[in-house]
Amino acid sequence: MVDFSTPYMQSDFTYLVSGESTVRAVADVDRPGIRVAVVRNDASDLRLTRLLKQAELVRADDINGAIELLRASRADAAAAPRPVLSAQVAKLSGARLLDEGFALISYAVVVPKGNEGWLAYVSEFVDEAKASGLVSRTIESAGLRGVKVAPSRNQ
Repeated sequence: MVDFSTPYMQSDFTYLVSGESTVRAVADVDRPGIRVAVVRNDASDLRLTRLLKQAELVRADDINGAIELLRASRADAAAAPRPVLSAQVAKLSGARLLDEGFALISYAVVVPKGNEGWLAYVSEFVDEAKASGLVSRTIESAGLRGVKVAPSRNQ
């Protein structure tokens, strides 16, 4: 059992589609005949299994396999965290990421459950790291595309 600090970063899950795709928005994906490539048992697979009502999930063993399903026209979209898909865009000529996402990802620090003092300390550190610009600079220096600083507790 664990507790989570306040989030320090956020990203989202989104879709990568081919340049010729008629999919322009997240709402365009959940339609009959649309196949979405996901990594088997990945968070995007688990989320879309509950979310999608009409589209079909096509599972691959890893992100490269999911991108190959899209390249081979055995999927109409690939779903994953935006930073993961951002790194894959160049591998598929003309591919594009959808601007919107279908779920939010929050990154936080984990502490053992029941350690209120630790949790308070870590959460305070996270809040100070965001306010000072440390988290923003770290995201930038690591080249994390599609990741942003999480809003403060007051927002």
